[in-house]
Amino acid sequence: MRCPAEQRILLVAGQAPKGNMRRSPNTNDVTQSDYQALAEFRYQIRRYLAFGDQAAEAAGLRSRQYQLLLALKGMPDGMEATIKNLADRLGIRHHSTVELVDRLEKRDLVKRERSSVHRSFVFVRITKDGEMMLRKLVASRKADLKVAGPILVKALSTLTKRTRA
Repeated sequence: MRCPAEQRILLVAGQAPKGNMRRSPNTNDVTQSDYQALAEFRYQIRRYLAFGDQAAEAAGLRSRQYQLLLALKGMPDGMEATIKNLADRLGIRHHSTVELVDRLEKRDLVKRERSSVHRSFVFVRITKDGEMMLRKLVASRKADLKVAGPILVKALSTLTKRTRA
């Protein structure tokens, strides 16, 4: 059976949890270092995301536009890049995703493509220009992760360590 935290993560990730979700975590296991580690983890994530937003803005993209390009290029194998799937991956509404795609399409960073099998299906594809822009942004994000990564890992390690009996 998965612990409640795993079940919550699976729910957010769109995977159905298995087992009883009613079991509550043991609040006696929370230490001051847990509070500090969780606060540090959230702080570092916010910093990393803020730097990403700034990098996107410097490249002439809004944060959500960058996120859509990244979701599009990083779509899991076997999952088509439909408006619905992109909206799910971004955690935004269908109409907001349509608007993002419209704006990116006007800039020739993405294009829509009808399915040859089912003409009612429309897929979103990244263009060469979109790919070049995304490649530059991701390269800088990877460099930023070399700094932020170890800090995030340390905070996660503190939070996920097993208490010894």
